[in-house]
Amino acid sequence: MKTLLLIIGILLATAGGVITYRALYVEPKSAVVITDSEIRELPNYTRVIGGALLFVGGSALALYSAVRKVK
Repeated sequence: MKTLLLIIGILLATAGGVITYRALYVEPKSAVVITDSEIRELPNYTRVIGGALLFVGGSALALYSAVRKVK
């Protein structure tokens, strides 16, 4: 059971990392801010936050299932 939780945690963390990376650097930007001095493109922060939460949750699950508990 612990091995299955470890594998699921690693898969979730990997998926979250990929989603976050793609939203920040690869995919086209979702918003454009135009000011007097510059034009900025902003990433899709919903996907960034969702991917980061998946990454943190998967990492926590993997670490929780990997650490032995001493009784």
